[in-house]
Amino acid sequence: MGDGDARDASDDDDLTDDTTIVDHDAFVDDPARADDSALTDSTATEPSGDTATGSGAVDAAPAAAEVAPTAPAPAATGTAAKGRTGKKRAKRPAGAAAPSAAASTTAAGPRGTDQQVDTPADDARPTGKPAQEQQPAQKQRTTAAKRQPGTKRPTVAKPAAEQQPVVLRASGLVKRYGQTLAADEVDLEIRQGSIFGVVGPNGAGKTTTLSMVTGLLRPDAGSVTVLDHDVWADPTAAKRSLGVLPDRLRLFDRLTGGQLLYYSATLRGLDGATARDRSADLAEAFGLGEALGRQVADYSVGMAKKIALAATLIHSPRVLVLDEPFESVDPVSAATITDILRRYTAGGGTVVLSSHSMELVQRTCDSVAIIVGGKVLASGTMAQVRGRKSLEDKFVELAGGRVVAESMEWLHSFSG
Repeated sequence: MGDGDARDASDDDDLTDDTTIVDHDAFVDDPARADDSALTDSTATEPSGDTATGSGAVDAAPAAAEVAPTAPAPAATGTAAKGRTGKKRAKRPAGAAAPSAAASTTAAGPRGTDQQVDTPADDARPTGKPAQEQQPAQKQRTTAAKRQPGTKRPTVAKPAAEQQPVVLRASGLVKRYGQTLAADEVDLEIRQGSIFGVVGPNGAGKTTTLSMVTGLLRPDAGSVTVLDHDVWADPTAAKRSLGVLPDRLRLFDRLTGGQLLYYSATLRGLDGATARDRSADLAEAFGLGEALGRQVADYSVGMAKKIALAATLIHSPRVLVLDEPFESVDPVSAATITDILRRYTAGGGTVVLSSHSMELVQRTCDSVAIIVGGKVLASGTMAQVRGRKSLEDKFVELAGGRVVAESMEWLHSFSG
């Protein structure tokens, strides 16, 4: 055996004994192993399936697992964490020209042997930096390896959205009219930025509940707080933040629409210029521009509802309580009101409304309470209350179901 053959055999033994070929897939899939390898002065190389013999050449790793720039300093040997050893990084002499795509770099291997590693052309980088300055490049190679096709990126869970504070709370409200119990231990919790719907059959206690919430009706028991101010113990502070549209509200119908809005604004402490500006904005939003000069007595029921809602909004309250705001309103005006309420809540306002239209409440509100017989049978977000059913079906189920008038056969015996 000649000297060349002996050297080749020695290279093979050294490659077998002192160099561990790291599985590329494991390097990509296991970030911990990639980090361990980054701690050593070694580079993981993917085996191509053909180990070169005789010359000690090893096929290069994919382009993503790049060969780091090297310095003319002596090759350092290190042992990877957890007992693993990495292949020695290839070295390029200082001042050497960048290799071509087919070029190979020869570096000193263990025990004085040479290891030849193919280097891609786009990996040519300046040399002459000490080995410890090459750690950022090693981290870049680790990141690139993690992004190889077919590998999963780590997912970061989004933090849960912070729950909005409670701006209106009703606790244990009770109200009796003689022997009739109109409100029976009513509890409501309404959070900032929500449109909260209150639904129920006729005589269920919706108007009674909203009247107690706004301080228009004193309960027999229970308490109401608005922004932590008790409606009855501190009425001025509580009502300052409220805008209220009661059911069957009587307006000053001998005033014009413009005068009514101006009066409502100044009653809330706004100056004249601000009152006029806001009146013009609200009239445009509700389509009442030409009607402001007419007396409210000449308004239709729908127009009277819109001018009353505009008067409720003019002082920009933080909480709106609206009893049947969509009653007697045409579909176009209802859509306009809905859009205004959504923009209002998007800016941090809160709306509490009652309605008989289940479809409209389901489409408009994000939270709802179903009141039947003075009791709250269900309360929460719209999804929590109705589940997989429509709000109307859930309401009918809780209210006692539909009554089939089987005894009214006479209805089909038409007279005349």
